[in-house]
Amino acid sequence: MEKFKTYQLAMDFYKYAIKLRLTNPLRDQYQRSLLSVVLNLAEGSGKLTINDRRRFYAISLGSMREVQTILTIANASQLILKADIVAAHLYRLCQRCQ
Repeated sequence: MEKFKTYQLAMDFYKYAIKLRLTNPLRDQYQRSLLSVVLNLAEGSGKLTINDRRRFYAISLGSMREVQTILTIANASQLILKADIVAAHLYRLCQRCQ
């Protein structure tokens, strides 16, 4: 996983972004979505077929969009730019799996 740049970016973002303090119900959904990004990247990277990888990478991108929306609702501008970078990498990863 060390050479998987998108995964590394997502993991770094996770470690930084998980510290954001939110109130319920946003907090629980944010934490699940944030974790889903890295877990689906990890699981997808272990799949043998391109279709399986694409499915998990697309789920990861969907979770990242959810994170971005919560950050926008919470007005967490310091994290939005970092989230946008991870989302762009995820989008390109999904495009490469076409």
